[in-house]
Amino acid sequence: MDGNSADGVMSGIQGTNGCGDAQFPGLWSSPEGRQNIDIGKQIFCNSAVNMKNIVAVGFDMDYTLAQYKAETFESLAYDGTVEKLVSNLGYPAELLKWSFDWTYMVRGLVLDKKRGNILKMDRHKYVKVAYHGFRLISKNEKVATYGNSFVRDAFDGPDYAHIDTLFSLAEAYLFAQLVDFKDNNPGKIPEEKDYSRLYNDVRSAVDMCHRDGTLKTLVAKDIKKYINENNSIVPMLKMIKTSGRAVFLVTNSLWDYTNVVMNFVCGTQTKNGESSPSLDWLQHFDFVITGSAKPGFFHDVNRANLFAVETESGKLINTDNGTPLAQVGCPDLDLPDHIPKQCKVFQGGNVGHLHKLLNVGSSSQVLYVGDHIYGDILRSKKVLGWRTMLVVPELEKEVQVLASSRDTRKKLQLLRSERDQIEDQTHHLKWSLEHENLDVGEKEKISAKLEVLEGQRARVRAAHQESQRIFHQKFHPVWGQLMKTGYQNSRFAHQVERFACLYTSQVGNLGLYSPAKYYRPSEDFMPHESDIL
Repeated sequence: MDGNSADGVMSGIQGTNGCGDAQFPGLWSSPEGRQNIDIGKQIFCNSAVNMKNIVAVGFDMDYTLAQYKAETFESLAYDGTVEKLVSNLGYPAELLKWSFDWTYMVRGLVLDKKRGNILKMDRHKYVKVAYHGFRLISKNEKVATYGNSFVRDAFDGPDYAHIDTLFSLAEAYLFAQLVDFKDNNPGKIPEEKDYSRLYNDVRSAVDMCHRDGTLKTLVAKDIKKYINENNSIVPMLKMIKTSGRAVFLVTNSLWDYTNVVMNFVCGTQTKNGESSPSLDWLQHFDFVITGSAKPGFFHDVNRANLFAVETESGKLINTDNGTPLAQVGCPDLDLPDHIPKQCKVFQGGNVGHLHKLLNVGSSSQVLYVGDHIYGDILRSKKVLGWRTMLVVPELEKEVQVLASSRDTRKKLQLLRSERDQIEDQTHHLKWSLEHENLDVGEKEKISAKLEVLEGQRARVRAAHQESQRIFHQKFHPVWGQLMKTGYQNSRFAHQVERFACLYTSQVGNLGLYSPAKYYRPSEDFMPHESDIL
């Protein structure tokens, strides 16, 4: 999210993306490897993964192998969406003057489309932070809206939208702007356009931008402006292949855009610094599947056809589970000379086709790395039983702030404990006043003690709340810690814990560990164990 390039400088390598033969400093297999790994680059384990049992490692492309710069790419997506709202959907032209704050929204939020609210909730789906547009909703209003019913809302129906990808941040921000605009400018947006309609229009405008190819065309013209350079990708891919594992790419992007982006991610550089068009990056992959239409791709019952891609022209060729088929009336397979009988670039298909291409014995032998909790991780883990690794770029800053805030966390724990003790004493004194047979003098003494305790409780409570506010603002001034909501794991953290076997800040971090490593989770603690241990 911070838009900075990955750390590390490669020596003796031609090209800033590291396609040469020299080893990347810090790579596990290099002489400099096997050292202490910075906490921001560590891989964290929820569910055990023994890499000795993994025979194929797969990757998503967008926001996984290719890390987009939020400040430029998301701004580009935002501007394109606003333009479509005005030119195609009849919104006021003054929207074209709006700007996008790419730092404002975070993943894990939920949009209440019906009410125009943006919510952050904990793992139990209790709303802890809520905004109407950009207006903070008071505690009383929040409780009245989301906490005063006999049946708890699951927040999963058509009235809600989940902001779980970095691609969604711009549309969430624009939705909040439109909510404020509608509230503050009566008549400028027709009354029949309620908050839900505003969101649906934003989604329609986003889809228009993707359908007409505007975004990808602009990215391809100046790719260094929109995607971070990362020296660690190619050495990591090489190490995995050298270890004897198959490497594959599954992306929803079509071949033309995939080729441009992967050339940048893996490509050599010409003398003028521009990426040279090449298919050399394909050497790092056994199979590439474009236009996969995830998450539907992960359902074997999905009957999508698998086409081979003729990489020079982009022509699609019918296949039988990956083997090109002769055309009707042409008994000899009419393919260009440079296309092998067993192709490696495909479009469409489903996970069944991929399993046959990889020749894996079971789905648990596959590790898949992606950034989308639903599109990449949930379906591949829950439906298939693949091992999964989630890329969370925000994690690098989060763990660094945590590591530097140990004293603050101890202070918060002490303040919370002090509040509990004072409240218990207060409750005991009140019980005595209400239920015990006391004379006037005893009642006066207890009342005086109670007054002192009430003052202490108010001071400690204020100190605790202020310290907690300052602590959470270290992570994000509006939404606080990504993985926490108050003292509970956030909804986003709960999804990561349930569906990602492994999670880390950057895909290249996989190269900092042995390709035969046994990733083991830390011990789980329930509250009664935590207090003792």
